Amino acid sequence: MSVKRTFLSVWGMILAGVVWAQPRLAVDRDVANMGEIMFQLPSKVNFTLRNTGTDPLSITEVIPSCGCTAVDWTHELIAPGAEGTITAIYDAKMLGVFQKDLEVYTNASDEPVYLHIQGRVVSKLSDYSGSFPIDLGNVRLNINNIEFDNVNRGDHPMVELQIVNMGRKSYKPYLMHLPPYLSAQYFPETLSGGRIGKIMLTLDSEKLHQMGLTQTSIYLARKVGDKVSEDNEITVSSVLLPDFSSLSAKDREQAPHMELSADTLDMGELGRKRKKSMTVLVSNKGKRTLEIRTLQVFNKALAVGLSDRNIEPGETAKLKVTVLAKYLNKVKSSPRVLLITNDPARSKEIITVNVKQ
Repeated sequence: MSVKRTFLSVWGMILAGVVWAQPRLAVDRDVANMGEIMFQLPSKVNFTLRNTGTDPLSITEVIPSCGCTAVDWTHELIAPGAEGTITAIYDAKMLGVFQKDLEVYTNASDEPVYLHIQGRVVSKLSDYSGSFPIDLGNVRLNINNIEFDNVNRGDHPMVELQIVNMGRKSYKPYLMHLPPYLSAQYFPETLSGGRIGKIMLTLDSEKLHQMGLTQTSIYLARKVGDKVSEDNEITVSSVLLPDFSSLSAKDREQAPHMELSADTLDMGELGRKRKKSMTVLVSNKGKRTLEIRTLQVFNKALAVGLSDRNIEPGETAKLKVTVLAKYLNKVKSSPRVLLITNDPARSKEIITVNVKQ
């Protein structure tokens, strides 16, 4: 083989490597139909992003087509195989049909990706079951499972809980059993019959005692003297991330690097089985010991076991995930496993478990 041909062959291999090693953006949907939303009650919708490439993905900017839409997105680097979110909030200050665009810029391409939201703003909903599926009798809620995800120490994130008074008498919403790290504000404080309001729930991350997942249950009082029960329960979870801001570039080069054999487990149908298990391989491709600092499940329908929480470079541990059928119908959140690690690029990893009874 001539020197020229050898040079061209090597150069071709280098180019192939450059083309392959790049982030790639995949979105769960191009269009989000928000359906009917109430006049003057801002509504939120999320787009889930996934990095299907081999390099970290960065969302550099999201530009809405008008000032009536507020946007937020995952500002941290999204590792290969990991997910991020773009959130759009439409202000609903004008009645009628709307369609708005989001222009998304990332490091995966010089060209933007276009996402769209659409719906109809109405003065009165024709059917509350779609927008407020949680039926508590005299009131309905839009959700009864709240998640504060990717929280850093010092953050004070807020979640909006929407509520409608289905009765004829005025009603004062009130959340019972709030822990010290949660606070609530009610808008308005009193809801007349047939009216919609909102509860703003704020998390004080400084008052969270542990890294990783913290869960609690709060309860919506439907009347004066109401008691707590599964019927008026609202589950709240938060995920507090470790802080790697002080790491130097050299420390990051020498850091552990976690790889999972799967981040989604499809268990299929359980049938008559009381439980079913699958195994995920957790590998350390980095240069220092990988520490699984926190291993938790989002609800009691899952049980987990890890063969080793300290994984040396080049080594692999086995994570056994078991679905418990008797709890599946009693949980509000989807079955997931949370890992908090000392890998600065993948400090938090979620394994989703899909299962049918």
